[in-house]
Amino acid sequence: MKRMIIFIGLVSIIIEISAQVSNYDKTKTFHEEGYTYQCDVIDKAKFVRLYNKENKFTYADQINKSTGKTITIAEENEEHIKRETWTKPKCFSIINNAFSSIEKQRVKGKALTIILYINPDDGKIAEVEYQFVSFGPYATIPVSVYHNIEAELKKKYLVYTYKGRRQI
Repeated sequence: MKRMIIFIGLVSIIIEISAQVSNYDKTKTFHEEGYTYQCDVIDKAKFVRLYNKENKFTYADQINKSTGKTITIAEENEEHIKRETWTKPKCFSIINNAFSSIEKQRVKGKALTIILYINPDDGKIAEVEYQFVSFGPYATIPVSVYHNIEAELKKKYLVYTYKGRRQI
């Protein structure tokens, strides 16, 4: 009886591990209903960049509109968006609500990088990009969840206000 319980426990663990297969282990394109996402994997690091195929800014150089030149590392590290108390918590709420309770448990305590590309003319979110490792828990999340996050972030009309010059 004791062996049977141990056997059932091991089978359960194996099923759980095999169910958490990475969706993003190689560079590929996801063609879904009404949208297409691109997954780019950097081979050695197994670092994933996931984004809507319609994104224009993902690999584009950022140009300072006032100088017409590529933004320097120093400029990139400057704070360009005014701090306020409403937008960031709203973004976190949208992201947290997109995951199921099982997904929340799986990703709990793990980092997910979300890059928001802001339209400098109106301050609205123009594009969204996700970055994570292909062997981590975020690699088990279906592309539809990431698409839903992007859609909600854009739909809620979150607006960022720039300090000083506007850049894109």
